[in-house]
Amino acid sequence: MMITILTIAAGITAVFAIWGAYKPTRTLYYIFKPLTTLLIIGIALLGATPNPLYKTLIVVGLLFCLGGDIFLMLPAKYFIMGLVSFLIGHIFYIAAFATDGGLALSWWLLPLIVYGGIMYRILQPHLGKMRGPAIAYLLIILVMAWQALTRWSALQTTSAMLAAVGAVAFVISDSTLALDRFRGKFHSARVVVLSTYWLAQWLIALSVGGYLVFQSTVP
Repeated sequence: MMITILTIAAGITAVFAIWGAYKPTRTLYYIFKPLTTLLIIGIALLGATPNPLYKTLIVVGLLFCLGGDIFLMLPAKYFIMGLVSFLIGHIFYIAAFATDGGLALSWWLLPLIVYGGIMYRILQPHLGKMRGPAIAYLLIILVMAWQALTRWSALQTTSAMLAAVGAVAFVISDSTLALDRFRGKFHSARVVVLSTYWLAQWLIALSVGGYLVFQSTVP
């Protein structure tokens, strides 16, 4: 029941944050963006799992992403710190996805390599001094998605499915952010970035308990 309440609350605050992102003062954005991520962290903390290490790693990853949220709301000089915070968060996610059997190979690697190559080709002329950090971040998020998808293929559980879909949503969110920031601004970018970002975090948080939110009260 509590997870359902937190989900509804996070949905409401996410709407206010996205709305605020388009306002000149952005006050709503500054308030509701971190609040939405905090509510999602609450969902992960409430998740019941036979694998406490998985839960711990996901929660720590979410906390680093919360730090990234805050840094990205600050002036542009803090962008690299936000990038590092999210990168560390993804490393914790990778570690979490590996707790069920370690890092593993799977055919999912091939389409992700192709996707990463296409994204780099598009962004490369516009990266400048950010080329190194951008490459590092691209590699880490693709490894994160790879391990989440590999875990889903191996386990075929609801938890693994939620994490895998969340990881793919994260790739979509960060790809849109990169295109908007480095290749050229477009008006709908903030809607796409934020909605897919919180969808990703919500699904990853739900994966701790291994259930869909509206099934959470069923014994």
